[in-house]
Amino acid sequence: MDAPSTSQVQLVREITRIERIGAHSHIRGLGLNDSLEARAVRQGMVGQVTARRVLGLTVELIKEGKAADQALLIAGQPGTDKTVIAMGKFCFDHRTSRVIRTQADKFIEGKVAEIQFNRPATGSGAKIGKMTLKTTELETIYDLGQKMIEALTKENVQARDVIAIDKAGGKISRLRRSLTRAKDYDATGPQTKFVQLTFLALFSDDIGEIKSEVRERINDKVAEWHEEGKAEIVPDVLFIDEVHMLDIEYFSFLNRALESDMVSILIMATNRGITK
Repeated sequence: MDAPSTSQVQLVREITRIERIGAHSHIRGLGLNDSLEARAVRQGMVGQVTARRVLGLTVELIKEGKAADQALLIAGQPGTDKTVIAMGKFCFDHRTSRVIRTQADKFIEGKVAEIQFNRPATGSGAKIGKMTLKTTELETIYDLGQKMIEALTKENVQARDVIAIDKAGGKISRLRRSLTRAKDYDATGPQTKFVQLTFLALFSDDIGEIKSEVRERINDKVAEWHEEGKAEIVPDVLFIDEVHMLDIEYFSFLNRALESDMVSILIMATNRGITK
C-alpha cells in the first residue's frame, strides 16, 4: 500500500538504555531467587524480607491470571520502604518495555485524504483547519492549530501526499505522492473509526477528557487487532505513591478502570490509616 501505517521496527533498534540517578536508581529488583524467596541483601534491597516475598508472589499471581483483583495497596509507617519495594519490582521489570513503547509510537504515517484551512471571519487571528489522514487500518480527522498549519504549509502538503508526523516535536515530513484510489483502503466506509490524538489537540489548544465512546472504540479496535495477531497486549504497571492525597473523583475513575479487561496492574502506597 502507498500509505503505510505507523513504523516501529526501525525505531526500536535505535533505542538506547535510559539511566537516571535518583533516590531509588540503585534498586534493580526485589532480590528474589527463582523460588521467590527473598535474600537479605540483593539487587539493592536490604531488609523487609517478608514484604518483598509477598509482593513477588502477588505479582506472579496477577501475571498468570490467578488473582481476583489487579490492584495492590501497600500501607505502612513512614520510612518503612514502601516506595522502594514497589519501585524495586515494577520500575526495573517494566523500564525497558515502557521506553520501547514510547519510542515506537513516536511517528504517524499516512495519506492526506483532505486538508482545509480556515481564517476567522474578521480577517485577523489564528488560522484553524482540519485534516483527514488515512492508513491501511484507520481514517482519522485531526483539528489543526496555527503551528500545525504553518508546518504543513512549509512542507507544501496537499491532498494525496503521504506524510510522517513526529508526535513529540511536531515536525512534519512529506514523503511522497500517493496515486492510490480511495477504494483501496479498507478503513473507508460506514465502520470508519475517528480517534483524536493528544498531540494534535495541543496545537489547537483543545484540552479535555477523552470521551467514554472514544475509549470503547479504541478498546474494541485493540481487541480486534489482538485476535488477528496484529497487536500484542503487554501488561503494564501504574504505581501511585501517597495515594491518600487523591480525591474521590480519582478513586471513582480508578474503580471503573479496574473493571476493564485490559487494565494495568495498579500498585498504591500510603502511610495513612492504622498500620502495624
